[in-house]
Amino acid sequence: MTSSETTKAGETSLRRMHPATKFALEMGPLAVFFIANAKAGIYVATGAFMLATLIALAVMWVLARKIAVMPLVSAGVVLVFGTLTLVLQDDHFIKMKPTLVNALFGIALLGGLAVKKPLLPYVLGDVFELTPEGWRVLTIRWGVFFILMAVVNEIVWRSVSTDAWVAFKTFGYLPLTLVFAMAQMPLMTRHGVEPGGKK
Repeated sequence: MTSSETTKAGETSLRRMHPATKFALEMGPLAVFFIANAKAGIYVATGAFMLATLIALAVMWVLARKIAVMPLVSAGVVLVFGTLTLVLQDDHFIKMKPTLVNALFGIALLGGLAVKKPLLPYVLGDVFELTPEGWRVLTIRWGVFFILMAVVNEIVWRSVSTDAWVAFKTFGYLPLTLVFAMAQMPLMTRHGVEPGGKK
């Protein structure tokens, strides 16, 4: 096997991180956040969350030699808002982080679609191949979902205790995202394109 073939094969395998591993890397920092908050409060939990997020990113890089845009952006916001939370001793910042991240993703997806430059194919194009109509509908759905989740986070953190918000962030947000993602499979099946461009 030539070096170029080896590189190509390596890149193909690296893109296909096992779903269980991907889920663990996404859930791990949230679990750390929940446990640390229960034992030591929101500020210790924020520091632990920041550290766990960096570790998760490092593991993603080791396993895949690349980090997807969404976890990278989310981690960046975690670090900025987490630092503000710790420095200013104001937990409003870490509570607002999911609002900002979801709003950014939603606006970016819907805005890109509005100017006829859909961004979702750049995020998922290595994994799925869809028709232009499929990408359009999927982009709208994900854009609206992210905006709604931003609104939900604002309602939750302003309405319940810190412990209840942490529980929602840990056991509510990710499961809702997974359920929504699974609900898109029929659409993706209908608009799927085989390698080479055949529907």
